[in-house]
Amino acid sequence: MTTYLSAREAAAELGISLPTLYAYVSRGLIRSEAGEGPSRARRYRVEDITALKTRKEMRHRPEAAAETAVKTAVQTALHWGAPVLESAITLIDNGRLTYRGYDALTLPDAHTFADVANLIWRQELTTGAQFTADISPQWAPIAPLWPHIHQLALMERLQTVLPLAMAHDLAAYDWQSTAVYQTGQRILLLLATAVTGQPISGSIATALQQAWSPEDTKLTPLLESALIYCADHELNVSAFAARVVASARATPYAVVLAGLAALQGTLHGGATERVDAFLREVGTPDNARTAISARLRRGEPIPGFGHPLYPEGDARGRALLAKIAAVYPGAPGWQLAQQVMDEMATAVGRHPNIDFALVALAWAANLPPGAPLALFALGRTVGWLGHALEQIAQDQMIRPRARYVGPVAVIGNR
Repeated sequence: MTTYLSAREAAAELGISLPTLYAYVSRGLIRSEAGEGPSRARRYRVEDITALKTRKEMRHRPEAAAETAVKTAVQTALHWGAPVLESAITLIDNGRLTYRGYDALTLPDAHTFADVANLIWRQELTTGAQFTADISPQWAPIAPLWPHIHQLALMERLQTVLPLAMAHDLAAYDWQSTAVYQTGQRILLLLATAVTGQPISGSIATALQQAWSPEDTKLTPLLESALIYCADHELNVSAFAARVVASARATPYAVVLAGLAALQGTLHGGATERVDAFLREVGTPDNARTAISARLRRGEPIPGFGHPLYPEGDARGRALLAKIAAVYPGAPGWQLAQQVMDEMATAVGRHPNIDFALVALAWAANLPPGAPLALFALGRTVGWLGHALEQIAQDQMIRPRARYVGPVAVIGNR
């Protein structure tokens, strides 16, 4: 993934003037390109700036430069940087998203969410598949507690149901791929049941539509698309957490619990709640510009816009938003979301991401609170288990070392 700095940021990082920066660019030492927004101000590659800075330090202080280079490499690898694990599931490249070589954005046109689960888990793209696992043995001990569980917030519901079900699912301790496929289906259906309150099988999108908006049958394809677009996104924080837990040979239930714990963070799937709160702050389309301007003047971010892996805009968000516009063009919730997007494009040239698109769907279709995060969690469960299967096949525990920077104990200190 390529990241960039502005001209002033790049010059400050190197400790040089702007004319010197431009000279480095003309000599091919630093690559630049036109940026986003109306100004199209040029931006400069961080990797080139880091490499040039390291070379300069190596000439003057070789030992310190070598130490800095190692530290920088580790930090870069773990922060939107160099790959740290191999995976054959998802590729994000030049604004495109593919699952095992298939264009993820066109999969909903001919395939179900269950088809995509087959693709990610079994490396087999089916047509018209549905989830058919029997969850009655796992749901039976949960049912008497449901009146209490139902009072919890959505994410707490999901995190409560899984441990209770795991205690009654001994097959989950079998990490053979065929067994994990069945366990994965049970986990997905249990999570969907925790969202809807009714044990389900078959199409999760249909079950959600019937629970959330029974008369709105045109909603089902949109939910199917949202689940598919959320199925995986390479080595994001929740997928990495899932792989770490899987590498220790915990059960698929524990893997999904780890993913849920990371997903609810406000810098991950929990960002949907920040987007929802912002749309409530805006209130009406006429107030969009005022609300955005107020935030920008205070130096506050506008949630739901921009993504480091998509300089030209989140492909998932763009695809889902196009589908929403086609189905709910006159819905008040969609008109509000559309006005916010238009004002953001004009003001700062930033594009909506998948978090914004999920919330826009909820507003357009009048879905209940927590629906965007529910869709994110259900969709991403497929990816977490896919990563877990990969990690198990690699048969290696993830155990990086820390670079100690604290105080050194004095020998013999009593």
